[in-house]
Amino acid sequence: MLVGLVASGQKEDETKEYLKELAFLTETAGGVPVRQFMQRLDTPNPATFLGTGKLNEIREYIKENDIDLVIFDDDLSPSQLRNIEKTLECRILDRTNLILDIFAKRAQTSYAKTQVELAQYQYLLPRLTRLWTHLERQQGGIGSRGPGESEIETDRRIIRDKISRLKEQLKKIDLQMATQRRNRGNMVRVALVGYTNVGKSTLMNLLSKSEVFAEDKLFATLDTTVRKVVINALPFLLTDTVGFIRKLPHHLIESFKSTLDELREADILAHVVDISHPHFENQIDIVHQTLHDLQAQDKPTILIFNKIDQYQYTLKDHDDLTPGTNENISLEELEQTWMARNDRLNVFVSARQKTNIEQLKNILYQEVRKIHTQRYPYETDFSLDR
Repeated sequence: MLVGLVASGQKEDETKEYLKELAFLTETAGGVPVRQFMQRLDTPNPATFLGTGKLNEIREYIKENDIDLVIFDDDLSPSQLRNIEKTLECRILDRTNLILDIFAKRAQTSYAKTQVELAQYQYLLPRLTRLWTHLERQQGGIGSRGPGESEIETDRRIIRDKISRLKEQLKKIDLQMATQRRNRGNMVRVALVGYTNVGKSTLMNLLSKSEVFAEDKLFATLDTTVRKVVINALPFLLTDTVGFIRKLPHHLIESFKSTLDELREADILAHVVDISHPHFENQIDIVHQTLHDLQAQDKPTILIFNKIDQYQYTLKDHDDLTPGTNENISLEELEQTWMARNDRLNVFVSARQKTNIEQLKNILYQEVRKIHTQRYPYETDFSLDR
């Protein structure tokens, strides 16, 4: 069961869209969403997040329909988790916990696994209670446990020790990653960024002729992939990064520091947008805000509007009361819309259908060439005819 809150200043349609994304996250994690509940509250209840009446309604539905998991679309405090679990008598997850679970499932390399494990322990530390299954003793011996120390305090100490060890591991890996970036020399770097599941990996495969894992699920790619791309005899490095998402847990941002350093050190950002998503403008804003938080927002950026083969817009008659009809729109028409007239360089493509990819390559070539000629002013000039 999925639960969302219609907070003050938020439209109900927005909450429905958020729950739709939460359902996609749940399916990605292997769950089956059965029912959605929403409640309008100006501010969340500090003790139970929802009102008592709504919690009782959810509890009755759980009993009648054999629900074994309830997922909230917001982060819950430790006390809220305890109180809700006690009332509903059911497993409870919040949004951050769900995303961490997906990251743990998707992590392939030891580096990504270490990053996710660190984020999980940082999330778990303030949420330890005796109601939860206890950590097994992983250290012992004389003098390892203080006098009168409770089991939960021992668990906290074990987790703090693990967090310290994982941070040390990541420091070593960060140094290795930084060395790898230095060893790439002064080649121009282009980083693919964007909301999760917008088609970055598909574009990466198309431009670099590689086989990066791509799937129609959220966070299909966690590990940063760097490939050398050559367009018209001009080489540059193309990086595929982890996708952003609304309310991206700060533990993950901290843990994925080296991954996100690829964005900070990139020369050009290729911001991929799923134009077929009904709220793609909000997704653009979320990516911009995340880049701002990472101090990577002032780089030359190319807006790549992807999935134009799936994009439809709503035609309205002169009568505003009549429901609109969805119609496809051609590439030529898209290039006349407000999206093409924004202040950033942009291009409309379909990575899956390979539509307008040559124009994208031409734009990438021109932008990379500007930086390349500044770095190597005495190098032989490149020509589009080559």
